[in-house]
Amino acid sequence: MPEGVEHVRVDRADEKALRDAVGDGADVLVDFVAFEREHAEQLLSLSGLVGSLVVLSTASVYSDGEGRTLDEAKTLAEFPRYPVPIRERQPTVVPGGATYSTKKAAIERVFLDQDALPATLIRAGAIYGPGGSVREWYFVKRVLDRRRCVILGDRGRSRFHPISTENLAELIWLAAERPGRRVLNAGDPGPPTVLEISRAVAAALDHEWTEVLLPTLDEPCETPWSTPRPVVLDMTEAAFEVGYRPVTTYERAVRAMCEWLVEATKDRPWQELMPRMAEYLQDSFDYAAEDELLGGLVTAG
Repeated sequence: MPEGVEHVRVDRADEKALRDAVGDGADVLVDFVAFEREHAEQLLSLSGLVGSLVVLSTASVYSDGEGRTLDEAKTLAEFPRYPVPIRERQPTVVPGGATYSTKKAAIERVFLDQDALPATLIRAGAIYGPGGSVREWYFVKRVLDRRRCVILGDRGRSRFHPISTENLAELIWLAAERPGRRVLNAGDPGPPTVLEISRAVAAALDHEWTEVLLPTLDEPCETPWSTPRPVVLDMTEAAFEVGYRPVTTYERAVRAMCEWLVEATKDRPWQELMPRMAEYLQDSFDYAAEDELLGGLVTAG
């Protein structure tokens, strides 16, 4: 824990506990779990006790020029066609309570429509890091299972911008030092393609496999980063507003993530360690289907 930073665990629904944790006041309050509009209003009620706020939002609040959103995309035609890269001025979903993204947009609106308390909203890409989001398990498990081939759709070109917890922490720290009312994107430098992600994970665990690159995105080659069109965030505003510079790259940062996943799953079922991701990845390790597909490719060849 950095010097001068105190960690206190409370239930945010317990208003008294939250105020007791803030005590006589705090320079900054960082909120990673603001999911409802009421959470934004709760934070604003602390005006006078905290100097500023840094609140985690999401890049999924963005919509494209035709109003298409990530939450609603079920087919290729429905997937947003974002500019590359996406700047903070890009339109967002309509604030509301229907989905994760509309709720985040509603939270953003609360902070952007007030000037009582400086609040930095961070629109993060795919967060990863030890103990955090576990999309990398898609490839780490394949390494542990000694898979000799990895199948990737769209020839591995899909790009969904990741952000390491190290770079995210740096951005939060700088935003805390320079309070303001603003929105900032959060993404690693040089956002990797899914092919580059697969190579980075394999390299981190000293594994080699044959890459099978197919033209479509259909199962069984859809990964947690697979998108028919790129989702890439512009980081210019973060550099301009708070002097942000990345402290690591995906290739370097993912090593610690992979090592943590290997260690954490040694004596514990991965489904227990990451229950939400287990639900999302429940059909992602059908090796029989992959082998059947590979066998068909060999026969056709």
